[in-house]
Amino acid sequence: MPFVDIGELKTHYALTGDREPVLMFSNSLGTDFSMWDPQMEELGRRFRILRYDTRGHGRSSVTAGEYTIEQLGCDVLGLLDSLLIERVHFCGLSMGGMIGIWLGIHAPTRLHRVVLCNTAARIGTREVWNARIAKVRKDGMKSVAAVVIERWFTPTFRASFPEKVARAQQMLENSPPEGYASCCAAIRDMDQREAVAQIKIPTLVIYGGSDSVIPTAEAHFLAEQIPGAAEVELAAAHLSSVEQADAFTEAVGKFLSA
Repeated sequence: MPFVDIGELKTHYALTGDREPVLMFSNSLGTDFSMWDPQMEELGRRFRILRYDTRGHGRSSVTAGEYTIEQLGCDVLGLLDSLLIERVHFCGLSMGGMIGIWLGIHAPTRLHRVVLCNTAARIGTREVWNARIAKVRKDGMKSVAAVVIERWFTPTFRASFPEKVARAQQMLENSPPEGYASCCAAIRDMDQREAVAQIKIPTLVIYGGSDSVIPTAEAHFLAEQIPGAAEVELAAAHLSSVEQADAFTEAVGKFLSA
C-alpha cells in the first residue's frame, strides 16, 4: 500500500477504482481503514474509493504531541493535495465524522457531499477522556478493549457474529497506544456545536438506534443544525458500518447518487 509524506506525517492510504467522483472514507478512533471493507465491493462499483489511516492509527505515523480535530482535518486536505484530487464525497464514522464536520465548516469547496456517521459535534467530558488517555498510556490498548467493544456492537450482534467482533477487537488492540491517546485528546478538546450550522453542502447523518457512545439526541442535533440535512437510523450500536453493513452501504450509496 502507498504512503504520502506531508511534513512530519507519513500517511498510509489506498486509492482504488477508476470511476469518478472519489468517495473518501475516514475511520473511527481505534481502527484502521480496513474497517470500511464491508463497503468496498458495492460502492467500489460506483465510485473511486480513497481510504486512509488517520494520524496515529494503522500504518500512518504516530507523531509527537496531542492532536486536534483541525490538525486531523488538515491531514485530509494535505492528502488530497498530494494526490491532486480537488473534491470528494466524504464519509466519516465517529472520529472520522468529527473530521467531516470540520471539513464541512472550513473546507466546503473540497467536498461534494458529506456523510456523518455515529458522530457528534461534541462527545464526552474532559474527565472521561483524560481517564481514558491515562489508562491507555499506563496499561496499553488491551486494558480498554473489552469495554470499547461492548459499546461498538449490540449484544445480539456480538453473540451472532463473534468472528467479526474478534476482528474488530484485534484491530483495536493493535492500535498504537500513543496515537490512540493523542486522538482522544483531539476529541476531548473538540466542540463544534456552534459552528456546525455553517455547513451548507448536502449532508447525511447516519446513527445507530442502540449507540451508547452517540445518543440519538446528539445525532438529531446535527441533522437539525445543518440546513437541509437528511438522517437515517440503523438498528446498530456504534460501528453501524459493520453491524448493519448492507443497510449502511445502501444509505450512503443512495444519498451520494441523489
